This record gives sequence, C-alpha cells and structure tokens, in this order.
Amino acid sequence: MAYPTPHINATPEDFAKTVLMPGDPLRSKFIAENFITDAKLINDIRGVQGYTGTYKGKRVTVMASGMGMPSIGIYSYELFNFFDVDNIIRIGSAGAYKKEIALKDLVIAMSASTDSNYARQFELPGTYAPTADFTLLSAAVENAKKLGVRYNVGNVLSTDVFYDAQPDANAKWIEMGVLCVEMETAALYMNAAKAGKRALGMFSISDHLITGEALGADERRTSFTNMMEVALETAIQFE
Repeated sequence: MAYPTPHINATPEDFAKTVLMPGDPLRSKFIAENFITDAKLINDIRGVQGYTGTYKGKRVTVMASGMGMPSIGIYSYELFNFFDVDNIIRIGSAGAYKKEIALKDLVIAMSASTDSNYARQFELPGTYAPTADFTLLSAAVENAKKLGVRYNVGNVLSTDVFYDAQPDANAKWIEMGVLCVEMETAALYMNAAKAGKRALGMFSISDHLITGEALGADERRTSFTNMMEVALETAIQFE
C-alpha cells in the first residue's frame, strides 16, 4: 500500500478516474463550490485542496498541483501510480505569445516544449517530446466548440523560470511558433507517458507577453469559467 503519501492523505476510492488540476488551491476550492455537486474535501495537506463530487451526475475530482514542474511532478506521479487515477486535465493560467490570442482565451496544449531538465531521469537516448493524449485533446476541442469558447491548439512552453535572466528568451520561443508560456504541463505529460495514463493541459490567458496586458490575482482565480466548463465537460466523458 503506497497511500497515504506525504502529500495526499486519501485512498484511491476517494478519487474519480479523472482529476482536474489547477495550480492554485483556491481555484480548486472555487470549482468545487461553484460547479461540483456534493463536493467533499478529500485532501488538504500543505493547503493543497482536493475535492470529489459530481458534475451532471458523473463523478469528478479537482485537486491543486501547486506551482512548477517539481510540484505537479509529485502530485501527478502519486495520482497516476498510487491512487488509480487514469486522466489528469491541468487547468491553469498562461502568458500569451501571439497577438491574436486575447486575455481569457483558451489554449489547449497539443505538446509542451520545455527548458526543464525533468526528462533526464528517464535516461532516454535522445530528446523526448511531451505530448497530450489525443482522445482527451480531441474531446476538449469538441467541447470548446459546443460551448462557443474561443480556443487555440498547439505547442506551449513549460518553463522552470518565471523571472528569466535572459531578456530575449521569450522572443526565441515566439519565433518557433509557441502559443503561450506556463510552468507545469511538460512534466505532467512525461509522467502520464511513463505511467501509461492520459493527460491534457489547457489554459486561460492571464497575461500577454506582447501587449503587456494582465489580469489580477482574483480574476485569475474566479473568471476562467469557460476553461473550467470545457474541462468538466471533457472529464465526464472519461468517468
């Protein structure tokens, strides 16, 4: 028995097969209180809140990951390998790299480039390309269409560095057609691949690296309802 762990005080039965994973624990709480019926707190170690309840009659879990690849690396590894979770959908915020992408638009990560050394542990004889599960991705796209949500699909950057000492770092990723920057998805995709599970990252744009526009902390927590609805509609298809 590998549970409870130092990070999750629960049992596999406490979790739905699909977990929605925001970075911010308060976004997890917001989703539980506003979208999930009969939400029960199943984890609060280190303030990382996790809830399980139902959405449209189907079981779903939402639990935070914290910030960065080391943090989501721990939580997603434990959920996939110790708690019998089959699907994780990251629902986070990101900074846009393209003028055509507006604040609060949805970006769905087909792949996740990274400046992280996370893949080194797997000792692969080359460079690994972290990629979404196609069934989750295609379901999310169809749900975004049905809900009339503006969305973009493509390559994103998962970075280890929020305050980069290299002033032209963003420009180089923009030249390669990367849609936006965030800090978790590449590690999630690698953990899913290693465990033989499914993962998807989707983001609401909170900042714009071209225009300089940005949302406040409260808006990031409570205004990304389009992303939350797309993720929930996707999650219940796999329960």
